[in-house]
Amino acid sequence: MKTMQGRAWPAMLWLVAMCLLAGCGSLPAVRERPAALAAKADPNTALAKIAAASTPPDEHSGFRLMPLGVYSLDARVQLAQRAQRSLVVQYYQFENDSTGRLLMRAIREAAGRGVKVRMLVDDLYTAKSQQPLLALAQVPNVEVRLFNPFCCGRNGFLSRFVASPHEIVRLNHRMHNKLFVADGAMAIVGGRNIADDYFVLSEAQNFIDMDALVIGKVVPQLETIFDAYWNAEQVWPIDEIVSGAGGRKPTARDFDEWIGMSAPAPKVELPPADILGYGPIAEELDAGRMGLLWGEAKAIADPPNKPATMTADEALATSVTMKVWGLLLDAKTEVDITSPYLVPGEKGMAAFDDLALRKVKLTLLTNSLAANDEPLVHTGYARYRHRLLAGGADLYELSPERTTASKRFGTFGKSLGRLHSKTAAIDRKRIFVGSMNLDPRSATQNTEMGIVVESPQLAREMLRVINVSKLQNSYRLRLAKDGSALEWLTTDGEKEMILNSEPESTFFQRFYNSLIAPIVPEMLL
Repeated sequence: MKTMQGRAWPAMLWLVAMCLLAGCGSLPAVRERPAALAAKADPNTALAKIAAASTPPDEHSGFRLMPLGVYSLDARVQLAQRAQRSLVVQYYQFENDSTGRLLMRAIREAAGRGVKVRMLVDDLYTAKSQQPLLALAQVPNVEVRLFNPFCCGRNGFLSRFVASPHEIVRLNHRMHNKLFVADGAMAIVGGRNIADDYFVLSEAQNFIDMDALVIGKVVPQLETIFDAYWNAEQVWPIDEIVSGAGGRKPTARDFDEWIGMSAPAPKVELPPADILGYGPIAEELDAGRMGLLWGEAKAIADPPNKPATMTADEALATSVTMKVWGLLLDAKTEVDITSPYLVPGEKGMAAFDDLALRKVKLTLLTNSLAANDEPLVHTGYARYRHRLLAGGADLYELSPERTTASKRFGTFGKSLGRLHSKTAAIDRKRIFVGSMNLDPRSATQNTEMGIVVESPQLAREMLRVINVSKLQNSYRLRLAKDGSALEWLTTDGEKEMILNSEPESTFFQRFYNSLIAPIVPEMLL
């Protein structure tokens, strides 16, 4: 999520709903649609041949971590440009900005070559992208669907809820998944949405994030997960929900004009190597073989009806969150976690306490108050900082200033650096990468997905990325000698700095959080 309203709206909208007596709308009736399923991957496509040539005997799945935003964007474009049979595209947020238009252009070009495209977007943030997405859906070979759509008031964020105050509970259920699959042979999964902010291309704010390029036996698992969402009753074709501006449905020609298809495609400037020493994937794809790290992998995801037909306890019990907590509780020596929104709750703290009792080293990296784009969530996280530190956890908070200065994750310019990566490394041999935050919303409201991989080599690379973020981009927290106050430590060169209040934050940020912290229920975070 990228704005405060992403977390503030549930509380705000309950108040709005109580004030509204009219203007309610409803979705169109659900039409029966035949189930659409991914076809078995064609081994004769170029991407399938590259995947086969890159796979050593008896290996399960191959991976390339992508901590650098522009590399991750380029990888999606490369896969779209080389696809011959199918593209699967599933995102929580798909913006009508330079990044969104670049990827829509690549998708439109693929469809023109005969590639069958299925695109599923959560409807929360589509106010600005719904018209180009509707136009894209008019291109032959392209289908676009919306997850849990809004019926009315569609041109604004708040107006959508104002038009449906009786459906606040339903509309609080969002699809947070992120997935891109080409020809059933190669996939990208991780934490990035499709917007400038997630690829270090925004002038205002940019996120440190993590995706993985994936081939092998886990890819069909990812397509099976997508199929469950594509065919879910929470999904509508965009044509049944969105009306064209001025009452006229846009056409494929309109799309071409809006995106500028007649002009050369914009170029994304790519540095020669990322933080792990890898270059862009195009050269390897051109050569017909990729260098990847290997391991046994499993794709995990929430059911698309979470929590529409479940209680909160049932949603939690079957969730990706509980699967990841199970992995953490199975740890023997160490756990390293990055989560932009870290609100463990009492159940999570019990799990962390269990790790401490078993002498499992716990390291947590999250956003500082200054870096957090969701101030409400910071109040929930701040409630647990003392207990985490007292229990022996190593706790780090991302610094916007240090992130901008280090340039290890891209050139942030004057933009604000924030953390958005959702990863875990367990016992230096097992990793999780995906869309799930360690907070109540991921646990019981949003749907999430990700991949668990058994691979010491991949865990080593993930820890390299986490360690750079800890040491070069963050503050380390500790309890002061009195045991009650917090201290933030950072080392610049040989000089250690100790701060006694939330670093880089404004007086208003600190005052706002101290004011609302005692009154915001954790269930709304």
